[in-house]
Amino acid sequence: MKGPAPRAKKSQLPEKMCPVCKRPFTWRKKWERNWESVKYCSRRCASNRRSV
Repeated sequence: MKGPAPRAKKSQLPEKMCPVCKRPFTWRKKWERNWESVKYCSRRCASNRRSV
């Protein structure tokens, strides 16, 4: 029986820059399938995208 998959260190995860708040954000498990289409770091920034 195999153990759990080894986890990547946070420093090794891919990063993107949020165009609204200009802060870097790192990959999350919930974005695993659509990381290429993720643009904003949070729902708050996504809803404020028009004001920038």
